[in-house]
Amino acid sequence: MNDTTQAPERRAVRGRDGAAVVAAAPRARASARRPRSGQWAAWAFLAPVTAYLVLFYAYPLYRNLDLSLRNYTVRSFVQGGAPFTGLKNYGTVLHDPTFGPALLHTVVFTVVSLAFQFTIGMALAVFFTQHFRLSATLRALFLVPWLLPLIVSASTWSWMLNSDSGVVNSVLHYAGIAPVNWLTSPQWSLVSVIIANVWIGIPFNLVVLYSGLQAIPASIYEAAALDGANGWQRFWKVTFPLLRPVSAITLLLGLIYTLKVLDIIWIMTKGGPADSSTTFATWSYRLGFGNLLPSFGPGSAVGNLLIVMALVFGLLYIRVQRRQQTA
Repeated sequence: MNDTTQAPERRAVRGRDGAAVVAAAPRARASARRPRSGQWAAWAFLAPVTAYLVLFYAYPLYRNLDLSLRNYTVRSFVQGGAPFTGLKNYGTVLHDPTFGPALLHTVVFTVVSLAFQFTIGMALAVFFTQHFRLSATLRALFLVPWLLPLIVSASTWSWMLNSDSGVVNSVLHYAGIAPVNWLTSPQWSLVSVIIANVWIGIPFNLVVLYSGLQAIPASIYEAAALDGANGWQRFWKVTFPLLRPVSAITLLLGLIYTLKVLDIIWIMTKGGPADSSTTFATWSYRLGFGNLLPSFGPGSAVGNLLIVMALVFGLLYIRVQRRQQTA
């Protein structure tokens, strides 16, 4: 039987008396260097990601927290030296008359937008699983609102909902309905921005939910049909439970996105009239950048409250997912 074990390399070394002494080559040092070189390679790959997270996530969060704990002015914002005020800015925000309406508008805007986006997106995803003629073309057309820049979409809706020359009021006029002040009425301004946000968010829900539906085996539907299940029963007993993980991540991403929506509301109504469509995102922007004398501290405090809201919902999602995995 041949011995496959390789003997260690040896080399001749001259002793003090000139005699040749055979010694083993230092392979142990070479083998010890390999793990260290692998660690350096791993750190080299992690360095760009770490730098990106620090520069674009950790440092902005730190600066936002620092702004909310100090009394910054325009001068101190540039030159530094703002005095530390602790939680005073948060107290100012909580006692501001705008806090209550802004919180209510944020919740209503987020919940209603998510409900309609998810429901319509689910209905369209189930509809397009029929694979009829021109289904691919129609799916591509539904992606247009998602592909357009937000400033274009918001400007388009502002024009369509204009009280005097908008397309929507023109249609209502031909239908014998009185025109509606969509953007200038406190009763309709929040409804207007919700409609625009729902229109923009439907394609995202459609794409994600349609991808989830494609992963469900057709044999399950065939077995349900053999058991006598109708279309609604197949959806409620088969499609919806199997689509629950995809639905959860869709709702979570939609929630985080909707909480921080600024472009649409600011372009269409700027949070008005009379703060009737002000949310935490628009309020924070207005405090920090929308006035000649910006209030950096309170604006950052409102932004941090928005971050906390998103973090709470994210932790709730993780907890629900763990319960579903252990169940």
